[in-house]
Amino acid sequence: MEIIDRALEFEQRKHTFKTTSERIESSREVKSLILDLNTIYKKEKDPKIMDLMKRLTEIKQKIEKRLKGRP
Repeated sequence: MEIIDRALEFEQRKHTFKTTSERIESSREVKSLILDLNTIYKKEKDPKIMDLMKRLTEIKQKIEKRLKGRP
């Protein structure tokens, strides 16, 4: 499962982004990973995949929170 390996690699990566473009790029990457994992989850119903999606969603929310800034 190449998608699961990519998702696990993304999760282990260091998430310190210097520029806004790096944040946008990683946000898009994690979004596509989550959607790809979701299609696999619909077929297999594996709880491990759901846990991975939840962890990636937390990372995505942190990135987007940083992108939006403070009100």
